Amino acid sequence: MVSMDRVTINKRLIALVVAVATIGGFMFGYDSGVINGTQHGLESAFNLGRLGIGVNVGAILVGSAIGAFIAGRLSDLIGRRGTMMLSAVLFLVSAILAGAADTSALFIIARIIGGLGVGAASVTSPVYISEMTPAHVRGRLSSVQQVMIITGLTGAFVANFVLARWAGGSTATLWFDFPAWRWMFWLQAIPAAIYLVALLFIPESPRYLVARERESEARSVLTRLFGEVEAERKVAEIRASLAVDHHRPRLSDLIDKTTGRIRPILWVGIGLAVFQQFVGINVVFYYGATLWQAVGFTEDSALQTNILSGALSIGACLATIALIDKVGRKPLLLVGSAGMTVSLGIVAWAFSTAVTGVNGGVVLPGNSGLIALIAANAYVVFFNLSWGPVMWVMLGEMFPNQIRGSALAVAGFAQWIANALISVSFPSMADKPGLAITYVLYATAAAISFFFVRAAVQETRGRELEDMKG
Repeated sequence: MVSMDRVTINKRLIALVVAVATIGGFMFGYDSGVINGTQHGLESAFNLGRLGIGVNVGAILVGSAIGAFIAGRLSDLIGRRGTMMLSAVLFLVSAILAGAADTSALFIIARIIGGLGVGAASVTSPVYISEMTPAHVRGRLSSVQQVMIITGLTGAFVANFVLARWAGGSTATLWFDFPAWRWMFWLQAIPAAIYLVALLFIPESPRYLVARERESEARSVLTRLFGEVEAERKVAEIRASLAVDHHRPRLSDLIDKTTGRIRPILWVGIGLAVFQQFVGINVVFYYGATLWQAVGFTEDSALQTNILSGALSIGACLATIALIDKVGRKPLLLVGSAGMTVSLGIVAWAFSTAVTGVNGGVVLPGNSGLIALIAANAYVVFFNLSWGPVMWVMLGEMFPNQIRGSALAVAGFAQWIANALISVSFPSMADKPGLAITYVLYATAAAISFFFVRAAVQETRGRELEDMKG
């Protein structure tokens, strides 16, 4: 291994690559979070019940699962940058259609289209960043993706709050006599267009180029990144790592030819992806406003609470950036699992004290509401200090070159299916006894994730991508 102290690193190009690629993370967060605050509008416009709300909110997750699965393989066929450009187009189309939808069916189609973009961005951006950055800073640069996801979520929360406040409510009319909730969707067309244009200014991944037998282009990219000498060494390393099976990456590479079974490293990736969702984080991101209104908050204060959660999330992700290449991935995951177990347990207790208010709504008596709010935000901090960014960092770097695209396709698909199971089921469970039981289940998943990480996850800090085994 060559010391990075003796390699000339083009910091400006790497900064550009990370900045542009992580706009995909921003869009991932924005497209996922914009639904939080529009649900009253959807309910009134399409005459939806609880199940209908769950289906309309969860529609994006169907597209995301498909998008993640397709994108992993697609990035091996048309490249990491090409796949991200396709996701940008999908974000743009979805934003326009979702705001204009006049039926629930059309809205669901629009959200599925957006989900395809979210799924594609969720698996392609992390692997692209991992393949373009030096090993000694790969963790912190890959963690920027989660910062941008949370920034996108927070941006959606702020935009929703401002538009609702400006109009006098999410269902009140705004410009051109359209209700505010429609403008909440249309606004995301602006960052989607910026993302599409910005992608024209970054190069393709050299690992993809070598896999497609375009070594001269790969050498040119690596020379721009690290200098000519290091470029030659890296091309040789990538070629050697791909030469083990003597063919271009394909889905069947996920089967160990010696044992005939799925490679163990893939099961670890699936476990990381699924546990990240089973702790229930997207209930906060998708249903935060609805959740806090269900326990007595006004729409305005519920939207402000969303913004607070988003700001705390960004702060926690920034702490991860400072720590991940110093303490490693596994310790952060363990701390996060322990912290989420405790904080989710406290949230469950607080909701177990709920009583029926004078208008038939749910109310948290005494200090239970404040305790629930503090514990829920502590949970958000622990998640974004650990599982939020670290899961994506590990999925982007833990797999060998030969199977990285295919393994990400499967792990990403599993992540979004788990997301859908949690998100679609929540509205039906959001009554007085159901809230407490739901959070007990999330706390249990967090506790199990601690032992999973301790037993199955291997540290990847400081290792070159060509050294990954599995």
